[in-house]
Amino acid sequence: MKESSNLAVEPRSRIGRLQGQDAYEQLLDEIRRGDLKPGARLTETEIASRLSISRTPVREAIRRLEADGLVAHEPRSGATVRTLDYAEVMELYEMRTVLEGTAARLAARAATDVELAELEAINEEMREARGDAQRLFALNQDFHRALILAARNRFLVRSANSVHSALMILGRSTLEVPERASAAVTEHAAVIRAIRAGQGAAAEETMRAHMESAQQTRLRLLRTSGSPVPAPEGDSE
Repeated sequence: MKESSNLAVEPRSRIGRLQGQDAYEQLLDEIRRGDLKPGARLTETEIASRLSISRTPVREAIRRLEADGLVAHEPRSGATVRTLDYAEVMELYEMRTVLEGTAARLAARAATDVELAELEAINEEMREARGDAQRLFALNQDFHRALILAARNRFLVRSANSVHSALMILGRSTLEVPERASAAVTEHAAVIRAIRAGQGAAAEETMRAHMESAQQTRLRLLRTSGSPVPAPEGDSE
C-alpha cells in the first residue's frame, strides 16, 4: 500500500514541475513581447485563472523570474515587472558588449568547423526570415548562444545568460526595425569571417561594433515607444 501511495505522488509532483516550467516560459514570453510591460503587476490569482492552472506553479514561476532579476517586489504593489532606468540599460549593453566581444575573440581560437557552419546556417536563415520578427528573434538568440558556446568558457556562458535574461525586460526586439534586421545579418557575417580567419582582435572589434549598433537602436526604440526609460539630458540622437 505504501509503495502504491508513493507511485501516486510522483506523477502529481512531476505535473506540478511541468506546470511551473510552463508558467515561467509563458510569463517570460509575455515580458519579452511587451505584453507585460515594466511596472506591470503579477497577480497570482489572475495569472492562474488565465493559464488555467493552480496558484502554486504561478508562485514558483514568479520566484524564478525574481531570481532572474526580471521581477521585483514593490511596497503595496507586490510582484511587478522590473523597470530599468537609463543607467541600468546602458550598463546592461556595456556588459553585453564586453562579454560577446570576448566570446568572439575566444571563438576565433576555439571554434570548430562544425560550429562555424552552424553560425553561417543560422545567419542565412535570418536573411531569409526578414519581415518575421518572432522568427528573427529566435534565430538571433540561437546565433548569439552558439557563438558564446563556441568560446569554450563556462564562466562567460553563465555571465552572458544572466545579461540576456535581464534584456528581456526591455520588451520588443530591435530586429523589429527592418533596417536593423538587415544590418544585423551583415554584421554577423563579418564576425563569422573574422572568426573563421582566426583573427581574434578583429572578431572582438567587429562584435563590439555589432553590439553598439544594437544598443543605439534599442535607445531609439525606448524613446519612441513611451517607455519609462528616459534619454539622458542633451542626448538628441
